[in-house]
Amino acid sequence: MAALGLLSLSAALPASATPAAPSSGAALSTAYGTTASGAAAVPAAGSLAGASFTGARVPTSAEARTDAYLRSVREQPARLGAFFRSMPKGGELHNHLSGAVSTEYLITLGAEDGLCVETATMTAVASPCGPGTRPLADARADRALHDALIRAWSMQDFPSDRSGHDHFFDTFGKFGEVSWRHRGKMLAEFADGIAAQNQSYLETMVSPASESAKKLAGEVGWDPDLDALYRKLTSGGRLEAVVTEAVKEADEGDAEFRAAARCGTAHPRPACGLTVRWISQVSRGSSPERVFTQLALGMRLAERDGRFVAVNLVQPEDWDSSLQNYRLQMRMIAYLRGVHPKAHVTLHAGELWPGLVKPEDLSFHITDAVGTARAERVGHGVGLVHETGWQDTARTMAARETAVEVPFSSNAQILGVREADHPFATYRAYGVPVVLATDDPGVSRIDITHEYQYAAGTYALSYPELKDLARASLEYAFVPGESLWRGNPTAEGYRTVPACRSERPGAPIRSTSCRRLIEGSPKASLEWRQESAFATFEADHRTR
Repeated sequence: MAALGLLSLSAALPASATPAAPSSGAALSTAYGTTASGAAAVPAAGSLAGASFTGARVPTSAEARTDAYLRSVREQPARLGAFFRSMPKGGELHNHLSGAVSTEYLITLGAEDGLCVETATMTAVASPCGPGTRPLADARADRALHDALIRAWSMQDFPSDRSGHDHFFDTFGKFGEVSWRHRGKMLAEFADGIAAQNQSYLETMVSPASESAKKLAGEVGWDPDLDALYRKLTSGGRLEAVVTEAVKEADEGDAEFRAAARCGTAHPRPACGLTVRWISQVSRGSSPERVFTQLALGMRLAERDGRFVAVNLVQPEDWDSSLQNYRLQMRMIAYLRGVHPKAHVTLHAGELWPGLVKPEDLSFHITDAVGTARAERVGHGVGLVHETGWQDTARTMAARETAVEVPFSSNAQILGVREADHPFATYRAYGVPVVLATDDPGVSRIDITHEYQYAAGTYALSYPELKDLARASLEYAFVPGESLWRGNPTAEGYRTVPACRSERPGAPIRSTSCRRLIEGSPKASLEWRQESAFATFEADHRTR
């Protein structure tokens, strides 16, 4: 969508208290030996026999000096926060645009659109404002209404004696009347925040041509013969017509984005320098025919329009309909991958925990996402060690380089899983690629900086380990082209390909072959820009 560009740095969004940002000396005093709860920073579940991870790599001198700086400021909150805000953090690969922007911005958009709010439920509704409603614009002057909306539309001040799971997912219905109207404006707002935290790439989820896809699914109906169902769906150009509508919708969103971000003007906002791609999200709780239609739409879009790269299943994985149709949906994806092989697949899988579902429903979701649907990335993956044969699943993920997207705050708020209970360390020990993510940062009241700082303080991560997490966010992004890295970087370390091995990030490229790679590969270009940013970052922090 937007051209690549150097990023500007500014203040990040305020951090949430769940999980707590490691902003105090007490929280970080154990950052390089134990977790925040006092547990040793090692995998919390199961034997690691057969793990494929090669262990800690040898840092460069610049990395070692930067790590020493990080250690030196671990009890200085202001400097520590500045370090994590300015550290290059690659890409944001797992977030939903509707839940990404701040609640304050949603209130502003709703007020500008003249929407109303039902005072009993704090749900935004269309105008005119009838009995039991108030203009959303009242929240500008009425602090009590404003604060009530913040609490209803996010996890701000959420009481610990209520279900975080239910409140989290309920927020989307409450602000949904606002969020569907302005894809471009919301993207401009969120992308500014991404750029401010020194990220260069964004994949964000939306529901393209949602109503038309729903209508088409209703017309076609269900057929358990997936091949016959696909023929019905595509006959007479019906699916292609919805694809065309989704492209037009994306064009309109792009135009709104460019206008809001002032792209192409003398004073563009930072958002214009970000590379953005869309992931088509599919409502897993819907009828089988609607799920199949949305999947087919998203995969066809990924073939036809370069702005779209993948599909993903959304909505709670523990809903009855989601559980009942899980294996069927994995078979749908497997079938459609054969029809649309160019489309990427990343799946919410294993966003489950004991007590939320029956034990049998905990036993196979990640395994089937990886084995049947052949997902290239897995979102959340929290229930890993509760699955049957999970060690084999972890080894398979490592061998295939199937990355897991980890949003710590979301996992804590929805599932109550944090610190030593989280399988973050287990995935890393098995050599599974891990990328940090935010999921719904507006709802969670956090940002990616918070997630990196939490990871460092909770899991005793050094600067080189944090750097490799940021590298992974670009290596496992759905960006076309050859990589800057050779082999399996998670298992073997981030080794530059021979063409660029003699080059120094931040300096002019001398080799014709390296220049050809970087200029011809969007992936390698993003990765080289990040390495140059790391060189600047390390030079700055090692001299302080």
